Amino acid sequence: MSDMDPLTRELEQQLRNLNAPALWLVDENLQPGGRANPNINVIGNRFDVIAQLKENGWKAEFSDFVLHMLPDAGFNSIVYRISKEKAVVHHIIREAQRLLKPEGELILLGDKGEGIRTYARKAETCLGGSRHETKLGGTCWMAGIRREGPGGDCPDTQDYTELRPACRDEHFEYWSKPGLFGWNKIDQGSAFLIEQLADMLETPLPLAGSVLDLGCGFGYLALNASGPDTRLVCTDNNAAALRACAHNLQRAALDASVLASDAGDRIQQSFETILCNPPFHSGFSVDGDLTDRFLMAAQRMLKPTGTACFVVNQHIPLERKASGRFADITLWRDNGKFKLVRLRKPI
Repeated sequence: MSDMDPLTRELEQQLRNLNAPALWLVDENLQPGGRANPNINVIGNRFDVIAQLKENGWKAEFSDFVLHMLPDAGFNSIVYRISKEKAVVHHIIREAQRLLKPEGELILLGDKGEGIRTYARKAETCLGGSRHETKLGGTCWMAGIRREGPGGDCPDTQDYTELRPACRDEHFEYWSKPGLFGWNKIDQGSAFLIEQLADMLETPLPLAGSVLDLGCGFGYLALNASGPDTRLVCTDNNAAALRACAHNLQRAALDASVLASDAGDRIQQSFETILCNPPFHSGFSVDGDLTDRFLMAAQRMLKPTGTACFVVNQHIPLERKASGRFADITLWRDNGKFKLVRLRKPI
């Protein structure tokens, strides 16, 4: 355990000692590990994390932190390694006011730069209780906030649970919600890919045949590339993304399968076209091999005569990483910020 960072070490310590009933809320910050504790229910919004926890014996559920079905005053403890996005943290603090028993405790873990101490103060007000904080090392902190009395003002959740019109262009109004990276804007890289897509594929839009949107987000690529003759599959690792994508496709009357997977790992069919804007977002915790996993998925699922079209940040060495996986690799365009890479002939 000595090789763990202070937050992971403290989290595992807390999870070993909690008594039933307890709730553990997890997202992209987690590196799953440790022995399952049967006293703890787990809910998380990352498909890969929940799948791994289930394999390790945890009682785990994949959802967009949908907590309304849990009983009022049903838990002695709630443990949460805070998320990157403020609205997610605020949502969980507000829900903790309802879910904790009297004298129950919300245990928050995080880095000072992520706002852990500010969140702890907000939770203290919301729960109407007392707060104790422990410095774990470096800039890492743990805060325990006990629920006492009816509680007070809770932080603004931005209506976390609700889909809403978030952005639009001349073609579509895109519905989205907090909890999804870039939830209220059109990604510039995705727009660049759609602008060039017909030329890259040497065929007009909308596309016919089988199409996979790998890492679909709220569905921008799928919506703009697809039509009535498209056999469309969209997949993502994030529960909020899957919900928003399915809603947008339904609004556009596009027939599609929207599936949870980790870089396409649960999808067995092959496709004539694969579209991908991988989640290489600044400030998000990602595996060092994420590029390779998306390329490996494209190699596995692309038909021999198909085309995979990627858009990535300029600094991602996608062409080099694709060598050995594809016989035909073309840097299609580079606009100084994003580059488009066309991949054909999977090896």
